[in-house]
Amino acid sequence: MIERYSRKEIKYIWEDKNKYSIWLDIELAAAEAMEKFKIIPKGVSKKVKSKAKINVKRILQIEEKVKHDVIAFLTSISEKAGKEARYLHKGMTSSDVLDTCFNLQLKQSGEILLNDIDQLLSSIKRQAKKHKYTLCIGRSHGIHAEPITFGLKMLTFYQEFLRNKKRLEISIKEISTCAISGAVGTFANIDPRVENYVAKKLKLSIEPISTQIIPRDRHAQFFSTLGIIASSIERFAVEIRHLQRTEVYEVEEFFAKKQKGSSAMPHKKNPILSENLTGLARLIRASVIPALENISLWHERDISHSAVERNIGPDATIALDFALTRLNNVIKNLNVYPKRMLKNLDITNGIFFSQRVLIELTNVGYSREEAYKIVQKNALNSWKKNSSFLTNIILDKKITDKIPVNKIKKLFDFSYHTKKINIIFKRALKIK
Repeated sequence: MIERYSRKEIKYIWEDKNKYSIWLDIELAAAEAMEKFKIIPKGVSKKVKSKAKINVKRILQIEEKVKHDVIAFLTSISEKAGKEARYLHKGMTSSDVLDTCFNLQLKQSGEILLNDIDQLLSSIKRQAKKHKYTLCIGRSHGIHAEPITFGLKMLTFYQEFLRNKKRLEISIKEISTCAISGAVGTFANIDPRVENYVAKKLKLSIEPISTQIIPRDRHAQFFSTLGIIASSIERFAVEIRHLQRTEVYEVEEFFAKKQKGSSAMPHKKNPILSENLTGLARLIRASVIPALENISLWHERDISHSAVERNIGPDATIALDFALTRLNNVIKNLNVYPKRMLKNLDITNGIFFSQRVLIELTNVGYSREEAYKIVQKNALNSWKKNSSFLTNIILDKKITDKIPVNKIKKLFDFSYHTKKINIIFKRALKIK
């Protein structure tokens, strides 16, 4: 991932130095286990650990010649560690190191992403509570429907990201496996107890059967989860973009004092952060299909997955970390305009109370079909002529013959639409 969209903490996980450090940890843990089970001489791991140095430049130089990254790594370690290094990698295959490391990197990245989601949840919850009863219009198909509150709108996103957190926790657990089973996964040249030891030391689970690689359905689930989270980010970003449109202007991204919106038009304040999040979501989702296609490898292994994972591993996790952090800052600093929300509620002259009138007409004896026809005629007339829906209803004899005017006026009450808000909040926030 390019520097523009990379944050230091998660970026470090995918840097060569950290990768090779994990490789060394795996090799040393395996050596410790082999010493414990008297497979190699005692003291090997300690001596190698004291002498070994991660020299990224040297590893890459060797790889240029040998065309094999794990061999280049082991050769570099041997140059520093001396003769004891010959016991490293005993009975192991490259995938034991590569796959265990990759899963550990995904786990480390996932834990950062969980923290990002926690921070975002806190910001959403704060906005939801603050605007619990801030009236705004609910929209379906982009058209005014019935009143809701802005807090309720925020609460839907809060619940969605709670689900995303749960999905990610499950996917991290799914990906947190270790394989130290040797060529084609038969343990022919390595004791299964070594795998148990390494897994425990690295805080991973053992892979029950690994062929020569860890099965890629685990990774597909992980990256699919990242794709779902990215889509949730985009849904939130698109909502902000729509609500910031000049014609709507119910919310607005924070605009700094010295910020510029356009190189040509000084008046512009654009939702650039939300637009950026939409683009990043597309990029993250692009990793899902390759991850799914990586499941179908030949026989016990091939390396068609390798180039894919070297790209999507860092790119998807780093981009999602950046996107979650950016979205959190947008929500935390969001400008909300309740007066504009009320103004927008008024532009349709109260026609969103149509369902209340419809229900009342059925209560006083009209069939639903006949009531619908009467209400729709008045609503469309109000919309077309920009006239008061309440006035049109009161002037309609078919309605006033059945419902007194004072009762009709009571139907046009905003509190009717907010009376169950508290119940929804208690349910969504699990308040007893």
